[in-house]
Amino acid sequence: MKLAILGGGGFRVPLVYGALLRDLSSRRVDAVSLYDVSPDRLEAIGQVTRQMAQEELTKGHESAPAVETTTYLDRALDGADFVFSAIRVGGLEGRIADERVALDLGLLGQETTGPGGLAYGMRTVPVAIHVAERIAQICPQAWVINFTNPAGMITEAMQQVLGDRVVGICDTPIGLGRRAARALRLDVDRTDFDYVGLNHLGWLRALSHDGRDVLPDLIDNATLLNTIEEGRLFGPEWIQALGCVPNEYLYYYYFTRDAVASIRGGAQTRGEFLLDQQRAFYDAVQARPDAALHEWRRAREERDATYMKESRAEQETRDAADIEGGGYEEVALAIMGAIARNERCTMILNVRNGSAVPGLPSEAVVEVPCVVDADGPRPLATLQLASHQLGLVQQVKAVEQLTIEAARSRSASLALKAFALHPLVDSVSTARVLLQGYRDRHPDLGLLLP
Repeated sequence: MKLAILGGGGFRVPLVYGALLRDLSSRRVDAVSLYDVSPDRLEAIGQVTRQMAQEELTKGHESAPAVETTTYLDRALDGADFVFSAIRVGGLEGRIADERVALDLGLLGQETTGPGGLAYGMRTVPVAIHVAERIAQICPQAWVINFTNPAGMITEAMQQVLGDRVVGICDTPIGLGRRAARALRLDVDRTDFDYVGLNHLGWLRALSHDGRDVLPDLIDNATLLNTIEEGRLFGPEWIQALGCVPNEYLYYYYFTRDAVASIRGGAQTRGEFLLDQQRAFYDAVQARPDAALHEWRRAREERDATYMKESRAEQETRDAADIEGGGYEEVALAIMGAIARNERCTMILNVRNGSAVPGLPSEAVVEVPCVVDADGPRPLATLQLASHQLGLVQQVKAVEQLTIEAARSRSASLALKAFALHPLVDSVSTARVLLQGYRDRHPDLGLLLP
């Protein structure tokens, strides 16, 4: 099977390749095409993957997936059975602009949540639509696994071209479920998660083990809650008041002022940190290609340890088990295995709603447990969200859909409406300033009509 990875020069691509190396099934990916617009980044990541493959071969493995690099999209897509999309339109420089325009107005500066996420989505949707159209022409039988952020919004935009063959993935819901299970000393493989929401906006509402919901055992125990990231992040009292465990990104909604103050008080935004780190990594690989894998591992450890640093106390570090746990690459591998080998499984994915989540449009992409087999993912029915959850989800989903429409039609009025209606933007006047700020920083948004 062939896997095309779009954004193939991206820093996290070796995680996906590492998962492929660990897959020893008879029907597995044996060819990988890395596509990127940057030849230098492609060469660096190509060096990392080649050294990973050599490392595995020295351990006695008979073969490793062959890797090619290309700056031609159609070549990467030709013959692909699966397409993994992890593109970043505008690069990290674009992310920094997304963060700073919002922060300068005292608003949340984060790449997927709030106004920064909308700006990122507006310039990414047209590119994602173009990619989807090329897939429809070149490899219409391929399944698309989308990790491009904002993942729910971009998945929904691509589905407008390719339908249900586009599936969005994220590692935060499964990470939350695993942490909760581990805290209760349960076997994760024998535990089912009732998780419902949108990408980066959802709640773990139940944890079923041997037919019993054991989540209350965790929520009612402040000591146990403080052993997991979310317990320390939100505090046991707030989780107990909610009666469920929120996705970590809900910190930006429940503790907005705290998050903004922390980010503004830091020496760098997350985007600025990553830009400096990744420049150092790519420069180091260019200077010493033979040390590419070593440099990547060193940079990855630093990157993982500082994830969502603004939400933790100054001296607090991430839990080692959380850092070491399987992430989105394991989710991607599981989807490919389920579809290609009919290995039926259940996982939390971003898929078309249908009737799975009451109160949301059928075409809306939601993040819910799904059964996956050779026919692809099918969302499981969920119980009604609580009113405060449903209201927030409905508002954010409406804003996502407005953003898609604004990007596709190049309408400044729809873009303004999207910014103004987002719950983390406090006035229409502020939304106008935001939109102008993003248009000034992103020339591509300047194409929006008045």
